[in-house]
Amino acid sequence: MLEVKNDPSLVAFCGLYCGACKKYLTEKCPGCVKNEKASWCQVRVCCLEHGYKSCAECKEFDNVFDCAKFNNFFSKLFGFIFRSDRGACIARIKEIGLEAFAREMAEKKMQTIKK
Repeated sequence: MLEVKNDPSLVAFCGLYCGACKKYLTEKCPGCVKNEKASWCQVRVCCLEHGYKSCAECKEFDNVFDCAKFNNFFSKLFGFIFRSDRGACIARIKEIGLEAFAREMAEKKMQTIKK
């Protein structure tokens, strides 16, 4: 099993921190940015099309919850089941930057900010 490390490239487009995810740590997933099988993820596709490292860089929506790609049924279900607040993650990235967010999440060994 891999160890949690500080790596800004492991911040998912939606704000989750793949570097602390069990699937990433057990090498069952390469992380969001490198996971070409995740073509189903509308957030990932949108960020790649616009050249964004995360939704925090979006120019169209000030509030990520106004974006139908970010705020859809599956993301609401995921957030409910895992008590995950991806919106808070994006807000934190906007506040302190991607590198500091990755460092903070790695130090706390957290994949997401909890609701």
